[in-house]
Amino acid sequence: MKRIRKKSTKKPISLNKARYVSSKIGKTKAVESVESLRKYVPSTKRMNSVTLQEMLEQYKMVYVKPNIGMFGNGVIRIELTGEEAERSYSYQSGVTIKRFKTFNDMYVSLLKVTRKRRYLVQKGIHLLTYKGNRFDLRVMVQQTPARKWETTGIIGRVAHPAKIVTNFHNGGTLKSVDTLLKKYLPRAERTGYVNQLQVMGIQVAKAINTRYRGVKEIGVDVALDKDLQPWILEVNTSPDPYIFRRLKDKRIFAKIRRYAKAYGRL
Repeated sequence: MKRIRKKSTKKPISLNKARYVSSKIGKTKAVESVESLRKYVPSTKRMNSVTLQEMLEQYKMVYVKPNIGMFGNGVIRIELTGEEAERSYSYQSGVTIKRFKTFNDMYVSLLKVTRKRRYLVQKGIHLLTYKGNRFDLRVMVQQTPARKWETTGIIGRVAHPAKIVTNFHNGGTLKSVDTLLKKYLPRAERTGYVNQLQVMGIQVAKAINTRYRGVKEIGVDVALDKDLQPWILEVNTSPDPYIFRRLKDKRIFAKIRRYAKAYGRL
């Protein structure tokens, strides 16, 4: 008697349309699977009381973020300061800062903010600043009409003075990379540095696409520390292309839009 196979209820992945991947931990693992990229990924774990306390002890400052979320919503910065009996804990959510004398008190309060959502805890990177405000970079990488990966734009995002996130949709300001790096690198070195970021962006795109077939575009959020070491904070598979309209060089957005139209995003 023949066994009747049940038909799969999973929808096949369309390789003609851009695929969206929501899980931040999944995308992080995809990037970490590539040895050459691993050094650029800050330690990231699923958050619970144990992982949060361990990482605070090690790094003194961490960020916790929802595993699924956009525009920097829900991101919280947590710090441990002081030694032994004089230790104190604090976290900032939005523009609100709360302080505590014990980890347990802080964690109980934190759970009221995160509720039952799944959160990640990530090593905190002390970002470079522009006029006193922290900034990071968004690296846009797309598939060309010939289905090759290309870094089509890089733009800087400067955080609102009262906030911890740099996202434009959360009060951040957009600036050119040249403007932001002028203070840290001479002109001759800036070009080579940006080229390295472009190459890294393509490597990240290939890593994501290997695990998640059908991804056509990514936005890589890159932090720079005081040594100009780039850190891959997050990968977005549905990045906002319109922020690049703010750049003076209008050819950048024109190309981004042309590629996005080719794979059906716009």
